[in-house]
Amino acid sequence: QVQLVESGGGLVQAGDSLRLSCAASGRTFSSYAMGWFRQAPGKEREFVAVISASGGSTYYTDSVEGRCTISRDNAKNTVYLQMSRLKPEDTAVYYCAAATLTSRLRRGVSDYWGQGTQVTVSS
Repeated sequence: QVQLVESGGGLVQAGDSLRLSCAASGRTFSSYAMGWFRQAPGKEREFVAVISASGGSTYYTDSVEGRCTISRDNAKNTVYLQMSRLKPEDTAVYYCAAATLTSRLRRGVSDYWGQGTQVTVSS
């Protein structure tokens, strides 16, 4: 069992930066690929970024490529999403997710989900 708790969301202005964190419980964190998803009001949840269990591979959705960086610290059981040059269209609830394979996360399939953290970007 893995429990995920996101933090770091908030209200920022367009062009600002923000770093989201996701703290995971359990001793098997380093064996899971970790991902970030987001859901804007009235829209379906969408994939944002994923990082492999070792941290050696990362993938991003096109809309955040070059503006976001996903990273992990396996010693701290934490995954991060550094976001820069934020846009109003980045406004959403951001969810952390864990799965045994990066391919599952890229398809939107996760074994575990966090409760989400709100990011609001004003214009």
